[in-house]
Amino acid sequence: MQFPYQLTAKGKYSLKNVRLETGFEYDEEEVIGTKTDLFSIEIENGKIKSVTANDVASDALDAKGFLMLPAFRDMHIHLDKTLYGLPWQALSPKRRTVKDMIAYEQEIIPELLKTSVERAEQLISLLQHYGTHFARTHFNIDPTSGLQSLENLEKALEHKKDSFKAELVAFPQHGLFYTDAAPLMKEAAQLKSVGFIGGLDPLSIDGNIEKVLDFTVQLALDHQKGIDIHLHEAGESGMKTINYLIDKAIENPELQGKIFISHAFALAYLSPKETERIAERLAEGKVGIASSVPFRGKVMPIPVLKKYGVNVLIGNDNVQDYWSTFGSGNMLQKANLIAELYGYETELKLSRTLQFATQNILPLDDQGKQQWPKAGDDASIVLADASCSAEAVSRVSGIEAFMNEGNLFWRH
Repeated sequence: MQFPYQLTAKGKYSLKNVRLETGFEYDEEEVIGTKTDLFSIEIENGKIKSVTANDVASDALDAKGFLMLPAFRDMHIHLDKTLYGLPWQALSPKRRTVKDMIAYEQEIIPELLKTSVERAEQLISLLQHYGTHFARTHFNIDPTSGLQSLENLEKALEHKKDSFKAELVAFPQHGLFYTDAAPLMKEAAQLKSVGFIGGLDPLSIDGNIEKVLDFTVQLALDHQKGIDIHLHEAGESGMKTINYLIDKAIENPELQGKIFISHAFALAYLSPKETERIAERLAEGKVGIASSVPFRGKVMPIPVLKKYGVNVLIGNDNVQDYWSTFGSGNMLQKANLIAELYGYETELKLSRTLQFATQNILPLDDQGKQQWPKAGDDASIVLADASCSAEAVSRVSGIEAFMNEGNLFWRH
């Protein structure tokens, strides 16, 4: 997909006829609707300078009554490796395990790297088409690609710097010790552009939970990075890994709020009592969960995690690549899936579900008080073809325009 928007304004400017949510409508104590009104918004230096009564007569840019929402954030994706932009290819039934996939990657990465800059840009354009302006993206660190996946990804991000931002996770996709990736990880950890140290299934890939996690935690401590571990393992090894990371967070307060476990499928197989217990521990260690919201035989306990205050991040993970063909790139679609999976069907619950696309920013609080946007907020927004947040989630509404740090892009 080519970039579907054109730059319309930047720097200092104003918008009129911007639809904002102002409160809930009630039938006795039950929320039955969402109130909105039209406003004028002033933008300056990448921030929202003011939110005022609508000035129809002004020469401000016309938002045409579209609903203004916080721009979306994809918190688990792999921008460096995708088949998006290449001919259609479904998954092969011959590659069933992570180790099968590692062997396959070792074969295909050299050829894919030749076009990975262009394809990363195309994938970013797809995300932007759906209103995403920010991503946490993992990039391969492995002996086959060395640091070239990072170098190519950084080129793509530089080309997109006015419209898209990312934080980077150095991801040893082929294992730390299963292949000799540890020296490369040490090299990547020293780079300013890298924000997180990644990891992969420490027992099934590298054969030792403690060895892998101790290395990862120490690397993060030494270089003031966060941690984001891919954990597909279920059962005893999965839970041992989760608990070990929680212990490390409790032992090292400087890591609290900076450790994330991606996937964490082991949580989907616990009893209700076990789920409550581990959610309480995750919250105690301020260890977050990053999920692509899988539902093929395993439904993650996202409501219980949120109940205990665990930071739950949502992302697309794979978007048309050789690991999965199901990622759409659409964060509103992810919020819609969450609403369907957990039965969030009322106006109130649908409106709350928007938080999974925006990563916890909502226009109204639970009591219906307007809390966003306000002066000083980052000017990163979308204009959606919807009457309210609940409709946007339920109907996966189209995005007419988006703004990244004050740079406004309108659909062609």
